[in-house]
Amino acid sequence: MTFIDLLMLGFSEAITPANLAFCLLGALLGTLIGVLPGIGPTATIAVLLPITFFLPPLAGIIMLAGIYYGAQYGGSTTAILVNLPGEASAVVTTLDGYQMARQGRAGAALAVAALGSFFAGTVATFAIAVAGPMLSGFALSFGPAEYVSLMVFGLLAATILASGPVLKAIGMILIGLLLGMVGTDQATGAERLTFGAIELFDGIDFIVIAIGIFGFSEIIANLERSGSEGVKLAPLSRLWPTRDDFRNSWGAVLRGTAIGTLLGLLPGGGATLASFSAYSLEKKVSKHPEKFGTGVVEGVASPEAANNAAAQSSFIPLLTLGIPSNNMMAMMLSAFMIHGITPGPTVLTTQPEIFWGLVASMWIGNLLLVVINLPMIGLWVKLLTVPYRLLYPAILLFCCIGVYSMNNRIFDVILAAGFGLLGYAFRKARCEPGPLLLGFVLGPLLESNLRRTLLIEQGDPSIFIERPISLTMLVATVILLGLMILPSFRRTRQEAFQEEEA
Repeated sequence: MTFIDLLMLGFSEAITPANLAFCLLGALLGTLIGVLPGIGPTATIAVLLPITFFLPPLAGIIMLAGIYYGAQYGGSTTAILVNLPGEASAVVTTLDGYQMARQGRAGAALAVAALGSFFAGTVATFAIAVAGPMLSGFALSFGPAEYVSLMVFGLLAATILASGPVLKAIGMILIGLLLGMVGTDQATGAERLTFGAIELFDGIDFIVIAIGIFGFSEIIANLERSGSEGVKLAPLSRLWPTRDDFRNSWGAVLRGTAIGTLLGLLPGGGATLASFSAYSLEKKVSKHPEKFGTGVVEGVASPEAANNAAAQSSFIPLLTLGIPSNNMMAMMLSAFMIHGITPGPTVLTTQPEIFWGLVASMWIGNLLLVVINLPMIGLWVKLLTVPYRLLYPAILLFCCIGVYSMNNRIFDVILAAGFGLLGYAFRKARCEPGPLLLGFVLGPLLESNLRRTLLIEQGDPSIFIERPISLTMLVATVILLGLMILPSFRRTRQEAFQEEEA
């Protein structure tokens, strides 16, 4: 089939009434949780993961994907109008977006953010469509040795791009690897780290950890905040930007799209890293960097384009290699596996309707988000007046139902609550939980591929340096290790994250 035929196949799947409805639902939910501070797409997808078990595979995946990239749109609305970012990737948008709103240019800021996000989403979707088949064809040459080297490189890269000290990020990955080992060894039948608990013989369910660390801990952290201050809404002006706004923003949108698309591919990268990187680049290339933070349209256009491009390009490693690049993609991997689908190069040949249907739905979803966000701005902002004390009981209830429904066991709910306390402790210790989730997901895959490699080679580890692709990945891993040792690299990394926190 030609490229056009495959795209037509994708749109024929995406525009069915059921898939369109779930695409719209995902976009609406994504905008909602993007607007409301303290909920976030990670916790929402963790809660809704069990529900997708009862949906058709493509419909469930389309809905979850819509929640992820929809949250990038919603986060900018409150960042601009209220100076309150609903999503972490929208933090940098407050710097110039709210200042534009105070100057009576809120409409222009919102329109530039929405149109820039739509353009970036379209480019990133096209990148998936073009790069997907090419990378999948390349990945078919991967054996277990290549996958081992790729996963080792990915886990190490995730520690560099995670916020906080590198040692803490490495510790989180090691905890994730240990949690992934819990249960019965499939090769030997030996029990590992079960402590005699029958409920742990099959291992710890991904949803238990995800809802505990991202759902329950988020509730605890939000309840700790006072949240008593009122919301001050900036005046909303005409929505259409001026000609000067378009002229000043188009270059920023292009640069933000390029940065977001590239950073979305990196292990540990994502929308938040992309938005801060794009904003920093705009300040460096601008002829008037001193004006950033006073209400320049480039400070809105570039990060908003970057975070949406990164949110969608991060699907490329998952769909083509079967390797999640961040904690959100680990959630999506779990959604695929719930339906018995293993993401990777074989999906394009055995189940092309899944890959191309998802790609087509992303473009449709981006179009729906422009329609949803601009006319309904007033409604989304009014949601901020709902006290969190009224929201969290419903969120807590859905978390418990989601955990219990997987295996119908109270033990899982108790275990998730324990992980919730652990996640809260990680927050207090300033340990980012994303690497833990990556370690938990990639650990069993790493172990199985390592075991297969050594069995095939009769215990000879030289195969890892004899195969060119594996050797390339290992050399890249060694280079990363060398960079981590350099004081100048550690200092630059620390300064970058300090600027992000500020």
